Formats: sequence, structure tokens, C-alpha cells
Amino acid sequence: MKAIVVTDQAAGTAGMKLVERPEPQASINDVVVEVHASGFVNTELDWPSTWTDRLDRDRTPSIPGHELAGVVTALGYGTTGLTVGQRVFGLTDWSRDGTLAEYAAVEARNLAPLPGDLDFTVGASLPISGLTAWQGLFQHGRLRAGQSILVHGAAGAVGTMVTQLAREAGAYVIGSGRAADRQKALDFDANAFIDLENDVIEDVGEVDLVFDLIGGDIGRRSARLVRPGGTLVSAVGPVEARPADGVAVDFVVEADRGQLSEIVQRVRDGRLRTNIGSVSTLEDAVAAFNPTGRRKGKTIIRVRP
Repeated sequence: MKAIVVTDQAAGTAGMKLVERPEPQASINDVVVEVHASGFVNTELDWPSTWTDRLDRDRTPSIPGHELAGVVTALGYGTTGLTVGQRVFGLTDWSRDGTLAEYAAVEARNLAPLPGDLDFTVGASLPISGLTAWQGLFQHGRLRAGQSILVHGAAGAVGTMVTQLAREAGAYVIGSGRAADRQKALDFDANAFIDLENDVIEDVGEVDLVFDLIGGDIGRRSARLVRPGGTLVSAVGPVEARPADGVAVDFVVEADRGQLSEIVQRVRDGRLRTNIGSVSTLEDAVAAFNPTGRRKGKTIIRVRP
């Protein structure tokens, strides 16, 4: 099969190559998926799991990508809940070969059915963005109707999901980002927007929840904005400053079939829109991961036409 591989962490996305690799086999509780579309997050190349296995052994050349949408072609021993020929989408394990390939072996529990009226590119755009937003808001952030939330990076692929789900849950949403991001954040349902280049985030006042997708100084300063009993949630690494009278949580997104089903149903109902920036072929993937300008939205690789 054709697959994108990485062998040199220092080279970054420019070091990716399209090569021929053996097709994967389905282990116990696995399925093999014929990949139709794959999502990719550039920070994967900074994750230890991209380069070593769970025992810290080198696993290069490795296939990156952890989001997919496709069709089940084989079942491993003991696999239940899915059938050959079924359309699926989901999130693969961090330390296994990924989804920038024509086929991928995935634990069945990490996948959910993809309805027939949704395109594979839409399905591949949902797992990391949708699950990060869902888990950060409802599992870790304990968001409730009537609360206020500040979303740093509100115009990105994850931020637009956070904004929409928070609004649907009855929250007042303040987005933040660069000046050029204002209209996009508002178009994805933010009630208000803070320009991090020209505004002062402290002028926001206290909020019940900060959802940090930027980190650094912005994340540290945001701890002071959390009102007593509130929460600071970070999806970009360890929290460096904690609220004086609140909770700070950093987390790594996990696959969850039930949550994927909730997310995809909202897309079908028109309650949730994806934020796809560009769609490229597997042959053009390396160029797509090294754009000349700033990325806007999720980059999707269409593995099959």
C-alpha cells in the first residue's frame, strides 16, 4: 500500500515521504480500515509516541496521522460491534502506525459508524477536534448552561468545535485569537471576541471556564480570570499557572465511540459545522503539510477519490 512515513524528527513535516509499505493485519479486537480520508495534526511530530513505542524503542519509519474515515475490510479475532463493509470514522492509538496510508489497523472500540449521508472528508475532520472539545467542556470543564467561557484559539479546528458545543449547551462564549480571526470566530457562534494582538485579556473579567488552546503566556495570565469554583482546561500541555480558587486540568484526548456518535449526529442535524481548511491527495500530502502561508482550519488528506 501507499503510505506517508516519517524517519527524522528534526526534519519535521518536510521530512515526510510517500513510500510503499505492507498492508496491516488485524490483531485481536482490531479491524482493518480502507482509509478514504485522514486528518493530521502538526504537533504529532513532537509527540514521543510518533517516534518510540510504549517500551521506548525506536519505531521509525512510522506512519503518522490518527484520524480517519473509511470502510472496514477485515476483522481481527474476537472483534465485535463492527462489520466488513461498514463505513466508520474514529481516532487511532498514538503509538501505532497511523492513518496517512491506504489501510490502517485500528482497535474496533476506537471507531464509530459514519452515516452514509456524510462525506469521508467530514468524518476525518471530526475525531481529534470534536473529542477534544467534548471532553474538555463536559468531562473536565463541567460546563453548564448559563456559564461563561473564554476560548483561546477560537478560530482553529478545535476552537470552532469548542465554541459551537458550548453555545449549544447554553454558555456565553468569548473567543480569542489574532485580529484576522475575529470574523471566523464570530461566524462559528462566539458571542464576543478578544484580539490578543491589541486587546487586554484581563478586560474580559471573570469567567467560569477557560479553554486554552494556545498555552504560554496567554495560558498563564488566564488563570487569574477564572472565578472561584471555576476551571482552567488546557489541551496544549501542562498548566503553568492555576486559579487561586478553582481547578486546573490538562488532558490528552481519548477515543470514545459514544462521544463520536454524539458529535456526528450534531453534524447531521446541522447543529455543528466542521472547520476544514484544505483537502489534498495522498500524493500531495507533504506539500499540504508545508504551506507557504498560515493554516486555516483542518488539513484533510483524501486518500481515495
